[in-house]
Amino acid sequence: MNRLLPGGVRALALSCAVLSATLPALEQALAQAPATARQRPIADTVSGLDAPSAPAPVSPAPAAVAAPEQISLPVAATNIAPGETITAAMLGERAFPVSMAHQYPLAVNPGQLVGKVARRPLAAGNAIPVAAVAEAQLVTRGVATELRFEQDGLSIRAIGVPLESGALGAMVKLKNADSGKVVAGIVQADGSVKVTAP
Repeated sequence: MNRLLPGGVRALALSCAVLSATLPALEQALAQAPATARQRPIADTVSGLDAPSAPAPVSPAPAAVAAPEQISLPVAATNIAPGETITAAMLGERAFPVSMAHQYPLAVNPGQLVGKVARRPLAAGNAIPVAAVAEAQLVTRGVATELRFEQDGLSIRAIGVPLESGALGAMVKLKNADSGKVVAGIVQADGSVKVTAP
């Protein structure tokens, strides 16, 4: 312990010497500090202070997920069997997502269905694909129908046997029941066929 004492005294003496050397400079700096602060404008003094940190930006609350847009489509009100002619009474309406109408070729209004024939079973409550219906066959293959030829005031009527079925406006071939000659004509709304040549 006696050996360490002189070293400790030496260190203490050295610290005191350093302190006494720097003390006047410190006192002078402290004495000048208030004078300098008085000379500066208040704005400078305030601006020198640390400004409070700005609040962190608040991220917007996540938007509520919007419900998908809806579209009203015609549906079968009752089960419709293949071959049945669709009437307005057989149809209803139901809301579906708009994306469904774009994804599948569905009938979007009753006018696309009324008067047409179901090509396959149509379940009640389901939207109806355009391909599931067909134009009603006004002329049926093998079933006799009326032939009409009209030109320049001349009108000839006869009975013909269709060689193929046809919807309104379709061109079909028929066999004239009297002459046996095969003719072609256009199916009319009343189920007759307007022949293009006698």
